[in-house]
Amino acid sequence: MNTVQITRVDETQWQALADDVVVGHGDVSSRRHDLRYISIDVWDDAAFQPLAGAMLTALPAPLRTLVPGDDDTGLAARWERAGFVPERREWEYLLSTAVAAETPRPAPGVTILPAGAADEAELRALDREIRAEVEAGPGWHTMPAEVRPGPPGDTLIDPSLYAVAVHRGRYAGLVRVVRGRGPARIGLLAVRAADRRHGLGRSLLAHALHTLHRAGVPAAWAEVDQSRTGATTLAESFGAERTGQVLHLIHP
Repeated sequence: MNTVQITRVDETQWQALADDVVVGHGDVSSRRHDLRYISIDVWDDAAFQPLAGAMLTALPAPLRTLVPGDDDTGLAARWERAGFVPERREWEYLLSTAVAAETPRPAPGVTILPAGAADEAELRALDREIRAEVEAGPGWHTMPAEVRPGPPGDTLIDPSLYAVAVHRGRYAGLVRVVRGRGPARIGLLAVRAADRRHGLGRSLLAHALHTLHRAGVPAAWAEVDQSRTGATTLAESFGAERTGQVLHLIHP
């Protein structure tokens, strides 16, 4: 192949050409707040590095990309040669809702408010508190790309999607479930630090799966950071099946 020429098509797309034939393209998208994710697809291996170089030169750091865990094309190695380093790995889980066919009993001292039943002001306060704990700890960059921080004071995607765990008289944990075609998505399950180790996460997940089962939804899927052993143990205790994994890489 002759020398690859890189052309920026617009603000979010690049093309690689050889002999006036398109041999690859690159894209950038903002998946969460100011976090930018890039992707590259090439028909000739020689086009990958020139595309990556052009995009890295044109775009502000940091940049991120995703590589499927079952990748057998050496894609992760290509990104690493371009200067990217692994940031985290996530398991993709599929959970059958049949495991919660029977009405679950919450942990002692825990009450579950179904989706749409929570007081919106208290729910928003809980959401802000949990998000502040995440930001002070591992940081939002460690969360799935679909989880958006949102502007201050308006961090909920849709209050009607959240079920809440009440512990010792106050809102202490939440779970967000989004339904669509196919399996539902458990987009967020979180508990205040002060209320962990009291069974709130298990109670919330059991409630979410039971609600889906009653609605005729057979399965739900979720993503869990592989380093969070508590979360992976919880998912697998409900019979969750690992269906794949995703490698997150970052160019600082």
